Amino acid sequence: MFDLDLIKKVYSELPERVKKAKNVLNKPMTYAEKILYSHLFAAQELAAFNRGADYVDFAPDRVAMQDATAQMALLQFINSGKKTTAVPSTVHCDHLIQAQVEGKTDLGVAKDINKEVYDFLESVSNKYGIGFWKPGAGIIHQVVLENYAFPGGMMIGTDSHTVNAGGLGMVAIGVGGADAVDVMAGMAWELKMPKLIGIKLTGKLTGWAAPKDVILKVAGILTVKGGTGAIIEYFGEGAKSLSATGKGTICNMGAEVGATTSIFAYDESIERYLKATGRAQVAELANGVKADLDADAEVYENPELYYDEVIEINLSDLEPHVNGPFTPDRATPISRMKEVAVENGWPLEVSVGLIGSCTNSSYEDISRAASIAKQAEEKGLITKAEYSITPGSEQVRYTIERDGFIETFEKIGGKVFANACGPCIGQWARPGAEKGEKNTIVHSFNRNFSKRADGNPNTHAFVTSPEMVTALAIAGRLDFNPATDTLTNKNGEEVKLDLPVGDELPTKGFEVEDAGFQAPAADGSGVEISVSEESKRLQLLYPFAAWDGQNITGAKLLIKALGKCTTDHISMAGPWLRFRGHLDNISNNMLIGAVNAFNSETNKVKNQLTGTYDAVPAVQREYKAAGIPTVVIGDQNYGEGSSREHAAMEPRHLGVKAVIVKSFARIHETNLKKQGMLGLTFANENDYDLIQEDDTFNFVDLVEFAPGKQLTLEVVHTDGSKDTIKLNHTYNEQQIDWFKAGSALNLIREQNV
Repeated sequence: MFDLDLIKKVYSELPERVKKAKNVLNKPMTYAEKILYSHLFAAQELAAFNRGADYVDFAPDRVAMQDATAQMALLQFINSGKKTTAVPSTVHCDHLIQAQVEGKTDLGVAKDINKEVYDFLESVSNKYGIGFWKPGAGIIHQVVLENYAFPGGMMIGTDSHTVNAGGLGMVAIGVGGADAVDVMAGMAWELKMPKLIGIKLTGKLTGWAAPKDVILKVAGILTVKGGTGAIIEYFGEGAKSLSATGKGTICNMGAEVGATTSIFAYDESIERYLKATGRAQVAELANGVKADLDADAEVYENPELYYDEVIEINLSDLEPHVNGPFTPDRATPISRMKEVAVENGWPLEVSVGLIGSCTNSSYEDISRAASIAKQAEEKGLITKAEYSITPGSEQVRYTIERDGFIETFEKIGGKVFANACGPCIGQWARPGAEKGEKNTIVHSFNRNFSKRADGNPNTHAFVTSPEMVTALAIAGRLDFNPATDTLTNKNGEEVKLDLPVGDELPTKGFEVEDAGFQAPAADGSGVEISVSEESKRLQLLYPFAAWDGQNITGAKLLIKALGKCTTDHISMAGPWLRFRGHLDNISNNMLIGAVNAFNSETNKVKNQLTGTYDAVPAVQREYKAAGIPTVVIGDQNYGEGSSREHAAMEPRHLGVKAVIVKSFARIHETNLKKQGMLGLTFANENDYDLIQEDDTFNFVDLVEFAPGKQLTLEVVHTDGSKDTIKLNHTYNEQQIDWFKAGSALNLIREQNV
């Protein structure tokens, strides 16, 4: 069991801290507020902070990093001047394993081709006291849920789905690597005090409905940006009826509505899960402070008084949803899929069904899906689509193999991939994807952006529950509703699938031979970290240049991005993951997925030095070589999706000075600030339309950069005419200091010299 002394300390201080906060707020508190106010940084003065307005310094209990983002985070930490991390931290090797053949084979290949990176991460972990979870141990969020998450705690992680731990009652927030470095270096972690969205769940799930359908329904209500800047807090009898891992699924996909995090209060299902995963002592400690691991009763009696928005969902009426394609908030109840799919011309044939991932790989998920697979065999059905399973951890994989579920899946042609992210993040060597054929896949993952899973822009990916994925894969049809429709078996008989069944937790308990954890060296001072100058995958970092104190003038337009521009568009994953530790090499994918507003093409922008069109990174490198500053223009919710800070570091490295958009996704805006860039929004969103392809930009009053003060941008067109537009920003004094110093890390380094 990990962090027991830390957890004891948190619980010993929790009641008094909540009491003090309540005296200052002079009102009942939500559960999220209790955790936030009990985790204020030591130097942060206690006050009734304004939600959505005040920046607050927090002291998270721990940090978690996955191997793709850990590379850049640790490269930055090496430059911090610290000898060890200030809080418990872990690295999880889950992103670099490609799904191609089957689990054991793919893991062996990954260990070979990623040896340099794994050795680097292991050595840095050893040197700085960081726990190391080896390749094959599992997906970071499932491993955290099984080992580290605890009610009332606060953690940050370098992955947007860190929020998964909210299922165990933890405020867990996805951040960029620079934020992780702050916390690992013992600094305060700054966050704008989140707004609060309360979601009251009544009733109880029935039939084919699963916990996944709760968040799929919420995504349809809030859209991909409706939760931005807010914590979603679930409550009500319906919330208590859900398993802990079901709660985790719901919290996990809260990232898809832009929420800072999502959370459920401590209850009996969380207690059961803690005990089942070997943490009975944590459950006992939590029971001792149970009143503070829940909102005050008055909050639930009149939620409209304490949340900024309240949504109510009756679980008894909830039907299975299938969300997509291309965006996780396009919600369609399965009963309407037939008509909606035909109206939109979506391919009805399902080519592949994929279950698992960090979102849906619990024992309960797998057991319910296995019950459907078992029926297929017993009822003489032949699975029409390909079918794959991605276990979330070695503990889950070992246990489901022991209980016969893997054998059940294999009998219907299922293929078990490694305990890793795999297809969910584009690490899927899907045969034929390069042909670009129009097709439909269904999966239990969290994101379904264009090209995300297999690189094919014509793959229509739909998100649903593991049991629905299994049913749709067996039927081979997107418009199949297992609640009402029948299937013809190999004997020509019409058969109907029975309702899915499964166990919340394994009746024989979890089992594992080697969970994959490696403790750091007791004394890492003698550990050597070497990075070859010839390496194509790792590159030591050098400080970004500080601001010269002058207005930025003569800047050129690199790209005006049209429509959805996620971090996948700004810094693609898939084959580019291998360069996550080499800033210059990975910068060759910068904005290659963004759509150019002037020609509706990707990776083709005008070079104003030559008048020709070329790839975005190539054009930007020419501007950098010529010493010409550039700006990027974007649309709504720019930077949606992953926490990957590469989407901010690449433009910074190649010389982009400012990103100006209609609105930002939270993590990306913070990442830009951390790297010393200007992340600005149009005061008038219609000014986006004023930007022309050959424009030149002059920042008129950057020398007066100050909190709450708009910036003025002069846009000079080729005909000599000018537009003067106002830009908003959310920088406070400290963040402006980051900009002036060149990055937040530059300031940390100065303080440790």
